[in-house]
Amino acid sequence: MTAAAATSMASTAAVPAVRVRGLEKSFNDVVVLRGVDLEIERGSVCALLGSNGAGKTTVIRILSTLLRADAGTAQINGFDVASHGAQVRESISLTGQFAAVDEVLTGRENLVLVAKLRHLATPAATADELLARFALVDAADRRASTYSGGMRRRLDIAMSLIGSPPVIFLDEPTTGLDPKARIEVWNTVEELAGGGTTVLLTTQYLDEAEHLADRIAILHEGKIIVSGTLAELKALLPPAKVEYVEKQPSLEDVFLALVGGTER
Repeated sequence: MTAAAATSMASTAAVPAVRVRGLEKSFNDVVVLRGVDLEIERGSVCALLGSNGAGKTTVIRILSTLLRADAGTAQINGFDVASHGAQVRESISLTGQFAAVDEVLTGRENLVLVAKLRHLATPAATADELLARFALVDAADRRASTYSGGMRRRLDIAMSLIGSPPVIFLDEPTTGLDPKARIEVWNTVEELAGGGTTVLLTTQYLDEAEHLADRIAILHEGKIIVSGTLAELKALLPPAKVEYVEKQPSLEDVFLALVGGTER
C-alpha cells in the first residue's frame, strides 16, 4: 500500500459514519425537528430514543435521502445527504418498522432479487451465504408469507446487508414482535456491530437500547437533549441507594422459559 493510500484510508476512518448538525424540519405549521445534532462513530451502535411523534423516523428519512431537511446538514460516510444523494444511498441500507419482504416469493428468491437489483455478480451465492448467516437455510424455499415474525425480520435485515453497506438504519425493528423474536433480532444487531457495521437504531423500548447500544441519544421536542454511553447517562442521576430486594421473574422470563426462548 502506498503512503498516499494509507493516508486516504486513515482520513476516511477518522470521519464519523454519521454527522448531523442543526437539522430542522417542519410539516406545514408542525415543527418536528428543531436543530438536531448527532454524531455516530464507525462500527458502533447508536440508539435514538424518543416518544411517539418525537421525530425519530423523520431523522431516518432525511438521512436516507427520502426527505429533504429545511435547514442544517447531514453527512453519511463523508457524503452530504443533500448534494451527494447517490453516494449516500450506496453507503446505507434501511430497514423500516415493517418487514419489506415480498411474501409471494421464497426467502431465497427475495435475496436473489435484491442482489440482482444491486448488480452483484453472484446473486445466488450471495443469497446462500445470507441464508446460512441468518439461520434461514431450512426455510429458504418456503414462501415468506409462511415465516414467523422473527424469521421475516431476519430475512428483511439480511436483504438490507446485500452489497455490504457500511451504515444500516433500523427504524423500530422489533415493533410488534413477540419476546422470542425480539431476542432473535437483538442477536442479529449484535452480529452486525461485531462485523464492523455502523447501526443507527430507533426504538421505544428502553431495555433494547440498554442491551444493544454503545451510545444513546434522546430526542425530545425536536432536539437531542442528551447523548452518551449508558454509564454517562446513568451518572446524570443521583447515586443509587443500595437496598435488598427479592427479584421475582418477569412475565418475559416466564414466557421465554416456557417456549424455549433464544438466549441473549
